[in-house]
Amino acid sequence: MKLANPFKSWTALFMLTAFIAACQSGQQQENSDNTASAETSAEEEEWTMLFNGKDFSGWHEEDGDPNFYVEDETIIGITEEGLPNTFLVTDKTYDDFVLELDFKIDSSINSGVQIRSTSYEEDTTTPYLSGQLEESTRDWEAGKFYGYQVEIDPSDRAWTGGFYEEGGRGWLQPVTENEEGRQAFKPGEWNHMRIEAEGDHFQTYVNGTKVSDYRDASASSGHIGLQLHGAWKDEQIGQQVMYKNIKIKEL
Repeated sequence: MKLANPFKSWTALFMLTAFIAACQSGQQQENSDNTASAETSAEEEEWTMLFNGKDFSGWHEEDGDPNFYVEDETIIGITEEGLPNTFLVTDKTYDDFVLELDFKIDSSINSGVQIRSTSYEEDTTTPYLSGQLEESTRDWEAGKFYGYQVEIDPSDRAWTGGFYEEGGRGWLQPVTENEEGRQAFKPGEWNHMRIEAEGDHFQTYVNGTKVSDYRDASASSGHIGLQLHGAWKDEQIGQQVMYKNIKIKEL
């Protein structure tokens, strides 16, 4: 009688076990891939594009007739002599959200992104903190568009991402004590901005670096807007600010 080779038996058993393990691993990887794909799809569904890349559907103008136009899926604003601060504003208002966008700006102007903003119903006087950090008061006419603004500042001061109140109290959190935040902005390049607004808590990020972290309960809802800054000096005329990939996730 010929005896079975135990080495061959163990080899066959090992190969069968390895085959079963490989099948299970492949199924687990497929399940993992499907889960990751589902999570990515769910994440994408949470975001809403505010700008369709073609026209200004869902937007309107405030405080004048800003010189904005669309080119290559980008909103472009060009300053004009004598034009005051003007705004392109969402028709819809928003409460708590995460807002992300890309922006680029010429060196001789500043700009900003408005959040929870609206217009005064009557003439109003507010305290005001200037860019020189000097305290005073300011008078605002009824109809003036005002609200929180996340600054875009290409100057040497480098306060991009700072927290400001346009048409109101001025600087709420200037970027005076955050050197890493001051260095986050890239002059002459596309930059990414993220704004988180939840309750009275506001956080801003520029190119992934946190710049502002501030609490204020003055406004719980309002419009989102893109500022085209006024031009009062020769070097400010004909300057551009550009915005694209504007999306929001409501909380």
